[in-house]
Amino acid sequence: MKTRFLSLSALVVAVATAIGGVAFAPQARSQTTEGPPPPPPSSSFSARVDNPWFPLLRGTRWVYTGVKDGKRTRDLVTVTHQTKMIEGVPCVAVHDRLYMQGRLEERTTDWYSQDSYGNVWYFGENTAELDAHGHVTSTEGTWKAGVAGAKAGIYIPGHPRLGQSGLQEFLKGHAEDHFKIIGLFRTVVPPGKANTLLTKEWTPLEPGLVDHKMYVRGIGTVLEQSQHGADERNELISIGR
Repeated sequence: MKTRFLSLSALVVAVATAIGGVAFAPQARSQTTEGPPPPPPSSSFSARVDNPWFPLLRGTRWVYTGVKDGKRTRDLVTVTHQTKMIEGVPCVAVHDRLYMQGRLEERTTDWYSQDSYGNVWYFGENTAELDAHGHVTSTEGTWKAGVAGAKAGIYIPGHPRLGQSGLQEFLKGHAEDHFKIIGLFRTVVPPGKANTLLTKEWTPLEPGLVDHKMYVRGIGTVLEQSQHGADERNELISIGR
């Protein structure tokens, strides 16, 4: 099964029109934090992630194209059949491969798990930047919950509410991404309850940098774009299994 999105640009325009200037306001300075609240007991978690805003059905692959630092990018995100236990919690492994100008620049494995309330928790990532010969030049950003003080955070809530915010990951000085829900819209069929979610993300480690992500119910992330501090955009072009 493979689905292409030929009208995604129209969707982006519709959401931008609906939110006006709110989504593009600069992020206020974040206060220092010592991490997110502790997760529920490990027995309440499952590696089966079916949160409708961020479904991770094994074998699914999303293909994104965009631009970063003035270079064309292609990003392949694949949900594997692998499970990793982190702090007693079963996590599904997701591979992320970023190509710039046709060359693999970054490879990452992310680990997610879902609690009994539908919240998707982020338990860590193993990331590497590569040179032109495929050699690792940096692993900055790598972290795993329970190691060196790192803590899991909620990546996306099970029941998002406008204005809701949280810390997605935490390794002091290395991984401190925050999110805030700034929009819930009815922009795609079928009509009814909100089916498009807009978030703002930032980190105190990179003051002035603000990202926005758009999620469509049943699909996941369809658009990521930097609004302040960087020139970066990633747009979904296909999803398949």
